[in-house]
Amino acid sequence: MNIAAVPDPANHERLLIIDFGSQVTQLIARRLRELNVYCEIHPFQNVTDAFLEEFAPKAVILSGGPASVVHDGSPRPPESVFTRGVPVLGICYGQQVMMEMLGGKVEGGKISGGGGTAEFGRAFVEPSGGGGLGLLDGWFTDGPEQVWMSHGDHVSRLAPGFEVYGVSPNAPYAITADLSRRFFAVQFHPEVHHTPRGAKLYENFVGLAGFTGDWTMGAYREQAIDAIRAQVGDKRVICALSGGVDSSVAAALLHEAVGDQLTCVFVDHGLLRLDEGVEVVEMFRDHMNLHVIHAEEQELFLGELDGVSDPETKRKIIGRLFIDVFQKYATRIGGAEFLAQGTLYPDVIESVSFSGGPSVTIKSHHNVGGLPEKMGMTLVEPLRELFKDEVRALGRELGLPDHFIARHPFPGPGLAIRCPGEITRAKLDILRQADAVYIDQIRKHGLYDEIWQAFVAILPVRTVGVMGDGRTYDFACALRAVTSVDGMTADYYPFSHEFLGETATRIINEVPGINRVTYDITSKPPGTIEWE
Repeated sequence: MNIAAVPDPANHERLLIIDFGSQVTQLIARRLRELNVYCEIHPFQNVTDAFLEEFAPKAVILSGGPASVVHDGSPRPPESVFTRGVPVLGICYGQQVMMEMLGGKVEGGKISGGGGTAEFGRAFVEPSGGGGLGLLDGWFTDGPEQVWMSHGDHVSRLAPGFEVYGVSPNAPYAITADLSRRFFAVQFHPEVHHTPRGAKLYENFVGLAGFTGDWTMGAYREQAIDAIRAQVGDKRVICALSGGVDSSVAAALLHEAVGDQLTCVFVDHGLLRLDEGVEVVEMFRDHMNLHVIHAEEQELFLGELDGVSDPETKRKIIGRLFIDVFQKYATRIGGAEFLAQGTLYPDVIESVSFSGGPSVTIKSHHNVGGLPEKMGMTLVEPLRELFKDEVRALGRELGLPDHFIARHPFPGPGLAIRCPGEITRAKLDILRQADAVYIDQIRKHGLYDEIWQAFVAILPVRTVGVMGDGRTYDFACALRAVTSVDGMTADYYPFSHEFLGETATRIINEVPGINRVTYDITSKPPGTIEWE
């Protein structure tokens, strides 16, 4: 199926990230995007000499990964990565593969069958050797730097031309470089927040590589509009509109590109928050003057979800029904040939590796993959390569008001994935009311804009309680609130006990059917933000 309407990256200075399977490779891309540097992640097996020649990167980063370079058949980049004359930065496994390929030596740790010492978690790196390494500008100004280590193997001998610039207790070559060839390598992960000044290393690296920072949302807007017009021509488009940030920005971008050729379909699947259906339709019709069809399909969705408890089955049912509904309304408006949706980069990463690499599927997204060829429409996904904060920036470029673009994310499957276990209409009604009270509390305390996402999940258990002089046997619920930048990682929000106590009291007093309230303090990873 054709997926286009994404700006041509050839218009930008490009940095290539070669992925060796690290779970945090996407965070490298986020750090670079924050620096207005266009980058792409490609799995090592797809990066050939011909690919490098065509992509023509201005610099290359070698990611971390779970493999051991001491094993036969371990992942390698092509030799030409090191002969193109561009700066290369190796991270963790990337450092080790760089040393191994350029004449150094890596010693296997106990995990890979060797006798070396592993290093996992926080560590402190101290400067070593000579100065003059531009990569470290702004580092070591207050003493040793905290970093995040995650390696079983380690470099035991540097490749010719390299010098050591930083050491940690279990990594004698924590920071190394060959200045003449502009090759840099670190054993730790600068991309994670446990390396507090890691972003500075990326800033220094792209500066040394000569990037001017030409990746801006202003430029992206103009190029995306041109790409949409080139793809769509004079044909009609329907846009899957949920009222969330992603679909709102996608709709605004499409409307600017093709005007009246666009019809938005807002599917009310019975899994929305309190009064959300009416609010979304009024918001888009009144503020943006878009043609919006309010598809009231509550009975269709809730009928098929009745009795379903498996989370993947829920998502797949919702995804299938979404497509069926879009097909129906596309026919009604005269045979639209294009379906637009607000798919983001993290959606694609979690559903399947962005470019065919080895990453593991975490959960299916209702709007990614599995779209039947019989659908008869071509996808338009102009936000497919953006992270959430970039989408918000694009929304501001398009002139959307803050209450549009500052809304917390809301998943396409809606309350279905905040209702673990069997879905019933009664449980959904309880959940809507509890969620409304919770969000009202957050707004009253002035916390809404500090939180990335907040919601209530109704748990598939009943608990005994006492209200007045009577016994209750009602549902328990869990409050969830997280802070994040891009949704790839998240920490729970540190509410005060006073806030939690006040909120629990309100929910129990105001929402019939709930007699117990808990607060979820799981980070991502190991959990996901949503419960299902």
